[in-house]
Amino acid sequence: MTDNSTRLDHVVLWVRDPAAAAAFYEDAVGLEPLMVAEYAAGKASFPSVRVNEETILDLAPLPLAEYMNMVPGGTESAGHPVNHVCLSFPEDEFDALHARLEERSVSVSGFSYDASGARGPAKRSFYFRDPDGNVFEARHYE
Repeated sequence: MTDNSTRLDHVVLWVRDPAAAAAFYEDAVGLEPLMVAEYAAGKASFPSVRVNEETILDLAPLPLAEYMNMVPGGTESAGHPVNHVCLSFPEDEFDALHARLEERSVSVSGFSYDASGARGPAKRSFYFRDPDGNVFEARHYE
């Protein structure tokens, strides 16, 4: 991949409580929280969590939807269904994520095997929901 290739920068998730969502993604999923203190202090519109060095998930509070007027219909985007977001992990982190979710009584699906993805067939994958109902797939390749 070259430095000029197209990459995923961020995904915005609508959440009821951004600080609680950030805590879930930190504690259960193992992602680094960003701007939580600034959000709590009213200095940022929402916090985020870092997926990797290039990609973050923004955790937008539902009332922010009224300001999403950059395109027609944008204000109605809160709660708009997205099928799922898929995160790929190294195998050991995948297993650790599965264990953390189960420890926290987060419902997880059974494992799927060889599901096709951006890097070909994944060895294993499973699905879970965050506290706001957003569906995630976790997977690992060889």
